[in-house]
Amino acid sequence: MGRAHSPVTPLAIAVLALLEERPMHPYEMYQTLISRQEDKLVKVRPGSLYHTVARLDDQGFVCAEGVDRAGNRPERTIYRITARGRDALRNRIAEIVRRPVPEYPMFPMALAELHNVPAPDALALLRERISLLETELADTDMRISWIEGQDIPPRYWIALPFLRTMLAAEVAWVEELATAITSGALEWEDFDSETGARTDTTIVPVSPPAPGRAAAHPTPNVSDTSN
Repeated sequence: MGRAHSPVTPLAIAVLALLEERPMHPYEMYQTLISRQEDKLVKVRPGSLYHTVARLDDQGFVCAEGVDRAGNRPERTIYRITARGRDALRNRIAEIVRRPVPEYPMFPMALAELHNVPAPDALALLRERISLLETELADTDMRISWIEGQDIPPRYWIALPFLRTMLAAEVAWVEELATAITSGALEWEDFDSETGARTDTTIVPVSPPAPGRAAAHPTPNVSDTSN
């Protein structure tokens, strides 16, 4: 599949996928996303959903099919996906699934620099994270249990077991890290009790070059001011 269209946002993917099932008005889209627990995957707000539908309409990915009016409620425009929208949906899904791309999550970055935090504080932070992750894991289990009792085919919520697996893996890994720091198996920085500054001068070696790239010149020791 080619890349005929510009990237489609996560909420736009959700909207187009719903309209691939059947025509809907935006409020029905919102209710369906919530009932399928897809708010766990993408931030879903009525205002942002209506804005997304309007943008997809402008792009020619969806079009108004008719108007629904029930009782005294205001009219609601029903949308359907267009051939162009279907092409955009499938291309975007293919792009995301086929090739991992850096998403630059914040937690790995913080882990890389956690050694700048004194060990007792780092342990307290890690234990707080574990507690919050365990709460989120229990919530995910409850969501899965609830949705299993609904008349929703599993293919519509296969992402939830994936998220649960990732959460459980993170809990286990962070617990191992906390244990390694507590036991001393993982050496940690020493800090001056008065100034808070590091007291060691460990020089971290340069990382090996990526495959296919030439080795970089050694990084000079910036602490050497003899010249």
